[in-house]
Amino acid sequence: MGEELDTENQEWSNESFLGHCPSPRSLHTATCVGDKIVVFGGHEDNSAKNDVYILDTVTHRWTKPKVFGTPPSPRCAHSAVLIDGERILIYGGRDSMAKGDIWFLEVNTAFVRLQSKLLNMEVVAWSKGVTGKAPRPVVICGPSGVGKGTLIGKLMKDFPDSFGFSVSHTTRRPREKEQDGVHYHFTQRHTMEKEISERKFLESADVHGNLYGTSWAAVDAVTNSGKTCILDIDVQGAQSVRKSPLDAIFVFIKPPYPEEAELRKRLHGRGTESEEQIQKRLRNAKAELERAKDPTLFDHILVNAKLDEAYENLKEARSGHSASLMGSKVLICGGVTASASTIALGDVAVLDLSKISGGAPGITRGLNWVVTNSSANGIGNHNMQQPSVSLSQNHKLVPLTSEPLVAGNLSSTKAANGFTR
Repeated sequence: MGEELDTENQEWSNESFLGHCPSPRSLHTATCVGDKIVVFGGHEDNSAKNDVYILDTVTHRWTKPKVFGTPPSPRCAHSAVLIDGERILIYGGRDSMAKGDIWFLEVNTAFVRLQSKLLNMEVVAWSKGVTGKAPRPVVICGPSGVGKGTLIGKLMKDFPDSFGFSVSHTTRRPREKEQDGVHYHFTQRHTMEKEISERKFLESADVHGNLYGTSWAAVDAVTNSGKTCILDIDVQGAQSVRKSPLDAIFVFIKPPYPEEAELRKRLHGRGTESEEQIQKRLRNAKAELERAKDPTLFDHILVNAKLDEAYENLKEARSGHSASLMGSKVLICGGVTASASTIALGDVAVLDLSKISGGAPGITRGLNWVVTNSSANGIGNHNMQQPSVSLSQNHKLVPLTSEPLVAGNLSSTKAANGFTR
């Protein structure tokens, strides 16, 4: 399972193979996933590729799968290894824009299985791997009049360097003084419908004939800046986000009892809506309050009876911890630099995947480099952002068990670069 196959001299298309065959190429990877072989990238006609093909070894049929997520740059001479039977780790490569970057091609995760079932076709999904921890996004929901906007505004004012909004997309026309990319990403309906079908949106809804939605890219833009991303969405949107791979904290803000009477008083107090609009908001609020009773949807239920108390509770609710069930580590060793010089086998890196979160079609976070370097005086393990091995091509990737693996050793008489457990 997961070993790379020597397919350099094999014919892709002959009488024994059916379906959509890949073009002839070299320096690609072919990874076994059960009864299937997943081929990625390679070199053809003086250019690199970043396409994906799947060969069913039982039926001998080739398939070009539906691809979700943003793919990596074209590359060849990269390395690949299957992780936990669910995703293929892609590392480095030649002709890639970022040497030593890490990508995951999801082939059997829950997201991929769901999309494959919905579309009744072969599906894969890309997710870029990012080292280090990232703040978990916070999804905040609540009916109109509950004071949600006031609480979020106070949080943003008190902690401008810690929080950021994901800018939503909409197909409606900009209102006076609204700026594209600040208040909303204003777009065309056909463009947004296409991107929704490509699963580029966490959640979306048709509201009064206009589409609104939160894109993966908008959330990643805030998270990549080191800030906690706040998503201000309705309960229906929260249900969609909860089903997605986004590792978020879900907060629902409700009014004190009696709920409907309190919301009615607050909405009338704002003086911004007609009686008809207030009645519509109250009907929607009743439905949202009922949905919020689902114990699997929200992590925190806050009652906004007194603003200061609710604000303190909101600040506490944003904290949390999450870790993936994936417990694998991957040894990366060898490799060739751009000048074609081989790196010593004694210099290796271990990529720890035990605390990853997120996933396709967004970013996979929480990767950690644990480097073992036998060229130093003794063996030392330490965390770092990049390994000391080659950042270019032709590495060897080896999945590790929970037992530590050490490369190299230094005795009183000589150094060795063998592997021991």
